[in-house]
Amino acid sequence: MHIFDRLSVRRNRDRAAAIFSNHDFMVSEVAERLADRLDDITRPFPTALDLGCHSGEIAAALQGRGGIETLIQCDLSPKMAARAAANGHPTLTADEEWLPFAPASFDLVLSCLSLHLVNDLPGTLLQIRRILKPGGLLLAALPGAGTLAELRQSLIEAELDVESGASPRVAPFADIKTLGALLPRAGFIDPVADAETISVRYGDPFRLFADLRGMGEANAHTGRRRSLSRRATLLGAVETYRRSFAGEDGRVPATLELITLTGWVPDL
Repeated sequence: MHIFDRLSVRRNRDRAAAIFSNHDFMVSEVAERLADRLDDITRPFPTALDLGCHSGEIAAALQGRGGIETLIQCDLSPKMAARAAANGHPTLTADEEWLPFAPASFDLVLSCLSLHLVNDLPGTLLQIRRILKPGGLLLAALPGAGTLAELRQSLIEAELDVESGASPRVAPFADIKTLGALLPRAGFIDPVADAETISVRYGDPFRLFADLRGMGEANAHTGRRRSLSRRATLLGAVETYRRSFAGEDGRVPATLELITLTGWVPDL
């Protein structure tokens, strides 16, 4: 099943790399929340992998937590990986769908807002399970089904009104039940999937569009329209967004349903 054009995902991140620091606030926030979870775990994780590292937000958030001695960073985008490498940690370009690591290489795998754009998430989780050592831990954060619901509704209404048909413009996100069920299927024990909602308010929906592009989250759905969006469609979506979701102060919300997956590899 190919829902996402992985070449487009890489190109989107490559284009975003140079300006990512102007739009990385959400990745940085989620990275902090992931790192905070290590405070509740007493055992150390000497060798860790940051899978889908963007420009190194996980490394910045860790601040010595987790007993990590070696942190390997990798990203699908060569330009993102190059920016992450500036923090001094070993870094490589690698596809989350084809992990180039030997079995039992890591004590910990962290992933911050990257796994939602793989086509075969069950297969990727199986690969992560394989590269973790016995007793190893997966800690991953993904956007859930409620993410960008306001934008999705506004774009669909505008397309139906202006173009008499809707195309996929916002990535499909899995719900917490589906994601949680994937962990035991991949061989993880003590699986936990929990959700929280983060809402960002914008004075102008066009700023949300700019942030999504600047984060490398432009549309990579294989069923997307390949032609440029009509101006009337975008203006109609913005008008619908404001009319349907603006608060008393005129600002509009953009919702991230953040799902965090925790799973352990059985110890020997």
